[in-house]
This record gives sequence, structure tokens and C-alpha cells, in this order.
Amino acid sequence: MTTPFEVIASHLHARSGLALGSDKLYLLESRLAPIMRAECLADLGALATKLQTNATESLSRAVVDAMTTNESLFFRDGTPFDHLRTVALPQFHQRRPPGQPLRLWSAASSTGQEAYSMAMTVSEIAGVLADRRVEIIGTDIASAPVERANAGLYTPFEVQRGLNGQQLAHYFKKEPSGWRITPKLRAMVTFREWNLLSPLTPLGMFDIVFCRNVLIYFDSPTKVRVLEAIRRQMAPDGLLYLGASETTLGLAPDLLRVAQGCGVYARAGVATT
Repeated sequence: MTTPFEVIASHLHARSGLALGSDKLYLLESRLAPIMRAECLADLGALATKLQTNATESLSRAVVDAMTTNESLFFRDGTPFDHLRTVALPQFHQRRPPGQPLRLWSAASSTGQEAYSMAMTVSEIAGVLADRRVEIIGTDIASAPVERANAGLYTPFEVQRGLNGQQLAHYFKKEPSGWRITPKLRAMVTFREWNLLSPLTPLGMFDIVFCRNVLIYFDSPTKVRVLEAIRRQMAPDGLLYLGASETTLGLAPDLLRVAQGCGVYARAGVATT
């Protein structure tokens, strides 16, 4: 007999790729409790039944939103952004013909810190890029984080995580409720709600993709599926940045590590340092 946990975990996997082990029952109970109260459902069993027999799109979306992890901070781990600043962006500027924009994608961008960190990095080396247009897209499966990213408003705690005083003064304006990204930086990034299991073709092709600390939540078949989909949206010489604990080994043999210490991958034969 299928348990409520198995029903909900299967629903989550089908909708988002999220793989939950049986040891995560406590996580389901705690994160889905507000939804069960709002839906007047007594327990996980009642929620599982509703998902199987009478689930609305809003309920399915709420369950996925509640279970996805939205942990993010500015310039997370540091090293990938150093590589982006000193190696990747200058190299792509040299490779691309004048007038062709560079396209960057922050997949699973959560509340926007990663995408805005990319924008700050681009802004810091604007002279090197000689005013070349750079398009940055941030996507996330959950609607609430995308709304926050679009607003560009962060708490004092959030801006203290990864930003120095100079960056805070230059790229943010103080408001009564927090710190807001300046209009100039905000205009550099477009945020969209997007599921990595959905077709990615409408997003277009990218020179650089950050998909960091995302694969750790997927099982192996889903990792293979997502990496293959992302690879198809990368330029032939494009770069993929993964999290420190993530790898393409055994999952995407045509994507090879090209920079040590910062999880940068590319197709075989792509040169970088």
C-alpha cells in the first residue's frame, strides 16, 4: 500500500525533480503544515488524497514552492565569481564579434542574489567589456522567490551575507524596510518563473550558465535529464558552473571540468584557464 509520504514525494518528483528520501518525513510535515491548515486538511494522508484525486494547479504549485530550498546569498563561495570576472567574461568578450551580446543564465536563482551578483561582476569590469551588452536571466521554479527577486529588496541580514561596504553603497539604496537594488543594476537582470524539467528552448542560448547547488536535490536520472537540457542551451564554447559538491562525472560525459576549484565545465576541447 502506498503511504501518504510516497504519494507526496512522487508528486514532488514529477513536478520538480526533487528527490526525497524516507528520512525526510519530518521535512514534509513541517513545511506542508501551513498548506494543510489553509486547505483544512487534517494530516498528510488527507493532503495526499487531495493531490491524487482533486488537486488544483494552485495546490500543486504551493506544495512544490513549500518544499523547494530557497537558500541563497550574494557571491556565494566567492571563487566562481572570481573566475567569471577574471577569466570567463574577458574571454567571451574576445571571442564574440562586436555587437553580439553575452548571455548569462542563473538557473534556480531563488530570491535573486546569484543573478544580481553576476550583474555586479559585469558592472565591475564594464571597461574590459567595452560597453558590450550583457543579458542576464534568472529563473526559479517557485513563484514567491521570483517575486522577491523582481522586487530587489533585501533585509539587513541578507545584504551582510557576501557583500562588502563598497558594494552595498554602490549597488543598493537604503529604504525603511531594507536595502533595494539600484534601478541601473535591476535593469541588467530579467527574472522568470521556470521549471528545469520544462522545455528550455524558449529561454534561448547562453554563453554562461550558473546551475549551482541544484543537482544535489535530484536523483541520477533527473540529473542526467537536466544536464542534457542545459547543455543544449549552451553555446558550443559555453561554460557551466556547478556547486562545489556537484559533478558531471557519470552523468554528462561530454561536459568536462575546465577550471579547478570553482566547478566550471565545458564541452571537450573548450579552452579556459
